[in-house]
Amino acid sequence: MLSATSALASQGPPIPQGKPDAIVKTFAPGETPIPTPKANVPPSAQQALVLHNNAPAKVYFGAMEGPAPLKARSIGSYAKGCLAGGAALPVDGPSWQAMRLSRNRNWGHPELIDYLKDLADAAPSLGWRGLLVGDLAQPRGGPMTSGHASHQIGLDADIWLTQMPDKRLTREEREEVSAVSMLKGPLDVKGADRSVDPKKWTDIHARLIRRAAQDKRVARIFVNPTIKKALCSFETGPDRAWLRKVRPWWGHHYHFHVRLACPKDSRGCQNQNPPPPGDGCGSNLTYWLSDEPWVPKEPRDANKPIVKKRPMALAALPNDCRDVLEAN
Repeated sequence: MLSATSALASQGPPIPQGKPDAIVKTFAPGETPIPTPKANVPPSAQQALVLHNNAPAKVYFGAMEGPAPLKARSIGSYAKGCLAGGAALPVDGPSWQAMRLSRNRNWGHPELIDYLKDLADAAPSLGWRGLLVGDLAQPRGGPMTSGHASHQIGLDADIWLTQMPDKRLTREEREEVSAVSMLKGPLDVKGADRSVDPKKWTDIHARLIRRAAQDKRVARIFVNPTIKKALCSFETGPDRAWLRKVRPWWGHHYHFHVRLACPKDSRGCQNQNPPPPGDGCGSNLTYWLSDEPWVPKEPRDANKPIVKKRPMALAALPNDCRDVLEAN
């Protein structure tokens, strides 16, 4: 793909990393950010690949257009790793469509691809026409050039909270169509009603997330705290175990983020610690629904420069990720 020198020159200023998948800005209902499409990489550039330990890892992994021809394996942790033998989620399926194709992020461990196909097959029986699937991982995983701190080992997937339309979207539409926010209003206003919008949120949304969480392959599902609150109210049956996997997090009001556990044969893959006991409802949500995480305690000083965190260097990743980059 790119040599370190030419790749670094083409990338511009580094993009800071924050909390995993955090979107601190609150977007208006129906609005979602669309990153700038990645520049094309000449097919002959792989011969010029030179790896430098101190170079930003995202430069190398963002330049890879295809998977590493190795045995499928998730390497490292969700926010510090890479993917060998990645498989692509087909752009179209009977009950799914992949979105934002210019990003080339519809790649994952084969177990993730199988999981998404299974969930998509089940969706119509839940009253959901089909899935609109957002970012999975880059062809060889690793840090992304924009948008995510995790999604690095092919076990994370963003599924829109907008169901598939009754037509096949064009490539242009897949870049331009916005996902729909489930928020009732802004979260960063003192005393805000931090709830889902009842005009947009339905029990069908809840049934889809419940089905997604009940799969044994799933370790966690990240949703906006307002959605977690709605799910806690939705489940009136005796089985609330699935709610333990559904965790409140920043952003995630226009999609839910599925994270699978490490496949058994992925040597060197690091699972997160299990979620805390219980269903995560009630008092566990109090903090997330209060003003504290959302309302700034004091206005930011416009004259104070914003300190940007250095992008993750290649040396910070597991050693095997070099083999993933160099495999040809």
